[in-house]
Amino acid sequence: MCGIVGLYLKNKKYNKDLGKFLTGMMNNMSTRGPDSAGFAIYSTERKKKYKYSICYNENNIKEIKKNLSKEIKDAKIKIISDHFVLETSLKPLKVISIIKSYDNLNLVGYGSSIEIFKQVGNPRDVVNNFSLKNFSGTHAIGHTRMATESAITTDGSHPYSTGEDECLVHNGSLSNHNNLRRTLKKKGIEIKSQNDTEVAAGYISNGLSNKKSLKDTLIDGLKDLDGFYTFISGTKNGLAIVRDEIACKPAVVAETKDYVAIASEFQAMAHLPNVNKGKIFEPEPGLVYSWGK
Repeated sequence: MCGIVGLYLKNKKYNKDLGKFLTGMMNNMSTRGPDSAGFAIYSTERKKKYKYSICYNENNIKEIKKNLSKEIKDAKIKIISDHFVLETSLKPLKVISIIKSYDNLNLVGYGSSIEIFKQVGNPRDVVNNFSLKNFSGTHAIGHTRMATESAITTDGSHPYSTGEDECLVHNGSLSNHNNLRRTLKKKGIEIKSQNDTEVAAGYISNGLSNKKSLKDTLIDGLKDLDGFYTFISGTKNGLAIVRDEIACKPAVVAETKDYVAIASEFQAMAHLPNVNKGKIFEPEPGLVYSWGK
C-alpha cells in the first residue's frame, strides 16, 4: 500500500501555491506510506538550460561544489537538504558523464523543467526537510512508500526518472519486471535499482524516445506490463494516470476550472480550493487520462 498524488494547474494564478498544495496532499497520504517519500516539481522551461537533481551521500558538499564548478564553468548549484540542483547550459550527455564519475553522487532526475527530491523517512519529515511548501511550478507528482519490492533506501524511493523531464510514481506491483528490465537494458535504458517501478519508468522512456505520446505509451503498457498498478506519470507538458484493467489499486480525480488533482484517496485533496465544486470521479480500469500536451 503506497500513496500517490498528482496536481496539474490550469490557472497560472496558483503556480506560486503548487508546493503548498502538494505539501498538504503528501502529508495526507503519509499513513499509506510511512517508509519514504518523494516528489517531482515541474516549472516553466528555461530555454537552453538544464537542471540536474542530485542526491549526495557524504558531507563534503563544499568540495563537491568546488570540483563541479571547475568542470562545468557556468554551473549554478542550489543545495536543498541532502540534494542539490545543478543548472547549466551544458548538454545532458556530458553532464551525466561528469556526475557518474563521482561515487558519492546519485542523479535522480534531469531536464529543462523537472526537479526531483526523495528521502527515506516519514513523508511529513521529508516534505519539511525539502521545504516543499516554498516551491512554485506548473504541475507536480508525489509518492509516499510502503516498501514491498525492494529495500527502504533513497534508491528504492519514488518518483523514478529514466529520461529527460520524465517521471513516474506507482502504487501496486509488476510481475514481469525482471524480463522487462533485461529487454530495456538491451535498448540502452539505464535502470539502476531493483524496484519494479523503475522498470515501468524505463518502459515509458523507451516509448517516448520512439516518438510516441505519453498517453499512447501508457496504452501500450496495458498489454506489456503485467501486474496490478495505478501509475501517475509526468512530462514537462503534463500528467497522465492509468489503472490496470483489474483496478484493485484505488485512485480518485478532482477536476475544477483551475486544476486537476489526483490521489489514492480523496482525503489527500480535501484542502484544495473549491475541490467540492469540481468533477470528482474514479478513473475507469484500463483507460488513460491525460492533461496537458
